[in-house]
Amino acid sequence: MTNNTPVVHALSARNLVKTYREGGVAIEVLRDVSLHVDPGEMVAIVGASGSGKSTLLHTLGLLDLPTSGSVFVNGMSADGLSEAQRSQLRNRTLGFVYQFHHLLPEFSALDNVAMPLIVRRESRGKAREQAQIVLEQVGLAARIDHYPGQLSGGERQRVALARALVTRPACVLADEPTGNLDRYTAESMFDLLVRMNREFGTAFAIVTHDAALAALAHRQLSMDKGRLVDPEVPPLIAVGDQR
Repeated sequence: MTNNTPVVHALSARNLVKTYREGGVAIEVLRDVSLHVDPGEMVAIVGASGSGKSTLLHTLGLLDLPTSGSVFVNGMSADGLSEAQRSQLRNRTLGFVYQFHHLLPEFSALDNVAMPLIVRRESRGKAREQAQIVLEQVGLAARIDHYPGQLSGGERQRVALARALVTRPACVLADEPTGNLDRYTAESMFDLLVRMNREFGTAFAIVTHDAALAALAHRQLSMDKGRLVDPEVPPLIAVGDQR
């Protein structure tokens, strides 16, 4: 018997266009981009500098509005949401890891990781309990009370990854997560990303210049001048307002 239930992707986009204006000239950074990331899937987005990778990630992460097109997170459309609603959807369903860790220097590793849960208005005790569990999973059980300035670059990125995972998001978006690390530490981070993808069942969309990291993903998408080189079939989208 055929199942006609629409596919619900962890993250998807349809016909994304992003245009900036500079000196009266329109610059199209994203050109009709459609893609999807399935639950538990790791997708690498590769391409030369200036190809639109980071703009795509920011748009998928609801950090930037597209000029046209639609973004869906866990089957929920972000179209027409207010900034407060977009922020709420982002906090409930997405995690972020950047090239630079963006940890708060005045807070311990534990409290940095607990912060997204505290923003959700969970109790500080419960948030810290969940943060400790995830920090242990990324290999930092002995460093939970240390501050960012007391951690190595690789340890800071592990804290950033734990912070992204602590809310159990549908998808983690990572923008050059190993770009600021030496080769040995980067390889360790690669292994951790793959393990966390497997253990948490969380989808990952990773922008990277690193061919070794991209090769570990389930799929690679290549961008050139704002377009996907091998464009995908427009994704199936869950119907109905699920907000």
